[in-house]
Amino acid sequence: MTSPETAERTDVLSSRPGAEWWRTAVIYQIYPRSFADSSGDGVGDLPGVTAHLDDLLDLGVDALWLSPFQRSPQKDAGYDVADYCDVDPLFGTLADFDEMVAEAHGRGIRIIVDLVPNHSSDQHEWFQSALAAGPGSVERARYLFREGKGEHGELPPNNWESVFGGPAWTRIIEADGSLGQWYLHLFDSSQPDFDWSNEEVREAFRDVLRFWLDRGVDGFRVDVAHGLIKAEGLPDYTPPEDAASMGGEEEDVPYWGQAGVHDVYRDWHRILAEYPGDRVLAAEAWLPDADKTALWVRPDEMHQAFNFPYLQTEWDAATLRVVIDDSLRAFSAVGAPSTWVLSNHDVVRHASRLALTAENPQGYGIGPDSIGRPIPDVGLRRARAATAIMLALPGSAYLYQGEELGLPEAIDLPDDARQDPTWFRSNGERYGRDGCRVPIPWSASAPAYGFSATGASWLPQPAEWASFARDVQVSDPDSTLSFYRALLRVRRTHELGFGTLEWLDGFGPDVIAFRNGNVTVIANLGSTPIVLPHGNVIATSGPIVDGDLPVDTAVWLATDGA
Repeated sequence: MTSPETAERTDVLSSRPGAEWWRTAVIYQIYPRSFADSSGDGVGDLPGVTAHLDDLLDLGVDALWLSPFQRSPQKDAGYDVADYCDVDPLFGTLADFDEMVAEAHGRGIRIIVDLVPNHSSDQHEWFQSALAAGPGSVERARYLFREGKGEHGELPPNNWESVFGGPAWTRIIEADGSLGQWYLHLFDSSQPDFDWSNEEVREAFRDVLRFWLDRGVDGFRVDVAHGLIKAEGLPDYTPPEDAASMGGEEEDVPYWGQAGVHDVYRDWHRILAEYPGDRVLAAEAWLPDADKTALWVRPDEMHQAFNFPYLQTEWDAATLRVVIDDSLRAFSAVGAPSTWVLSNHDVVRHASRLALTAENPQGYGIGPDSIGRPIPDVGLRRARAATAIMLALPGSAYLYQGEELGLPEAIDLPDDARQDPTWFRSNGERYGRDGCRVPIPWSASAPAYGFSATGASWLPQPAEWASFARDVQVSDPDSTLSFYRALLRVRRTHELGFGTLEWLDGFGPDVIAFRNGNVTVIANLGSTPIVLPHGNVIATSGPIVDGDLPVDTAVWLATDGA
C-alpha cells in the first residue's frame, strides 16, 4: 500500500549528504513477543507486526526496530541466539520476515533488526562444538574459556559478576566426566560471551550483517555494543554497590567500553557502506557521559547511540538542561545526531519511572513488594510532558511500543509468571524487566485486549489494561495516542529533527523553555502553575487552566506566523 503521504515521506527521507533519514527519524521499538499474536499461542509474531503496519503508519513513525526474532531457546527472550540467520518458529518464518519488510517499505517505513554480538546461546552450534572439543581447541577459542583458580581450579578465573546476578563464570563438565574449564557469561549462564579477539568470530558476524542486508533491512540496533572487548588479562573488578546493571556510571570497567571495540564498528561501517541507501548502526552502549557515548558515533563508526544519560535523568529542569546541552554539544562535535529515548524493553516504563518515590537502579524493576512504588496519575502527566520535550529536540528519537498508549509498568505480576533471568539469578531480590514487557492492548473488549484472539498471553495483562487499549484512545482527541500522533505530525511538518535548539529565559528555574525553528516548547517541572505566554497552541500534554500551565505539563506553541 502506498498513499500520497507515504510517497511524500519517502521522498523527504531520501538519501542526501547530511540529511540521511536516521538523523531525524522517529523509530518505534517492537518487542515482537508482546506486540501482536497472529497464531493464538500467546506469543507475538512477525505476521502480527505486518497486520498492524497501518496503525504504525497512522501513528507517524519513520522506522521500526524489532527486538530479536532469530532462532533461540528463549532463555532470555531471544537475546540468547542459536542461529543468527533464521527466524525462530515462535515468530514465524523467513518468508514472514520478507513479507513484513516489503509491506513496511511499501508504506515508507524502514526496518532495523536487533543484533546480539556479545554472546550467543549455549545451544549455538559453536558452543556445543566447544564443549565437545576440549581445552586448547580452535572451537573453544571462539569463546572465553579459562582455567579456574585454586588448587584444583575450583575457583572462577576472576571475580566478575553477571548483569543478571551471581557469578559471571560457569564451570563445565568435560567429556570424560571431570570438572573442567570455566566460561565467561556477562549475562545468563545460557549466554556465553564470544572472544572478539578471534578473527573467526569477526568474520562470522560480517556474514550475519550481509545476510540481513541482502534481505533489505535498513540497519541494526547492536545489543551490548560496549561489551564485546574485554580488558587484557581479565582483571578483577568490583563495581560500586549501587551501580546500574549495564554500567554507564563508572570509568575503566574491564568489560564495558574498552577501546578495541571501535575497530569492530569501523569494520561494520564499511560493510554497510557497500549497500545502497542510508543503512544505520545504532549502539546500545551504557557509558558514563555524552562525551564517551559520542565516541561510538564518530564518522567512520556507528551512526546512532542511545542517549542513556538522558533516559536516566530525574524529573528536574536544571538537570535536564545540562544533559540536553551536553548531548547536543558532544554528538554534534563528531557530526552525529543526538538520539533521544525515554523507555525500552530493559527499563521501567517512563510513565511509572518518572513518578517513583524511591531509588530504583536500572535493571532492578518494580514488583509488589518494591519500596517507593510510583504514583500513577503523576507518572502519566510527567510521561506526556517528557515526551513533548523529547520529540521537539533536534536529532532522532526512539519510542517503545505501548508508550503511545500511556502504558505504565505492570507491577503486580505474580511470582510464578515471571520469566526474566534477573528474577531467578537474584533469587527474587530483583524483579527485573518483565513489567515493561507485558503484551500491549489493542481492543478493550477483546480477549487478551486484542493481543491474541484466543486470550492467551505469555505474561498476564493487568485488568486496567482495558482503559489503555488503542481502540479506546484512537478517536479520543485528549488521549495519549492522539497526543503522540499530534506531536509526530508537527515534528515532521516543522522539521524539528533538523532544527536548532535555542533556550528561552525568564520562566524560572523549574521550567524547560526553548525554541526550535518556529515552535516554542514550555514544560513546567516545578510545584506551582506558571503563566503561559500568548501563542497559538499546537499541542499540549494536559489541560491549560485559565491561561496557566499546570505542574508536570508541557505545551508547544507556534511562533512567527506558523
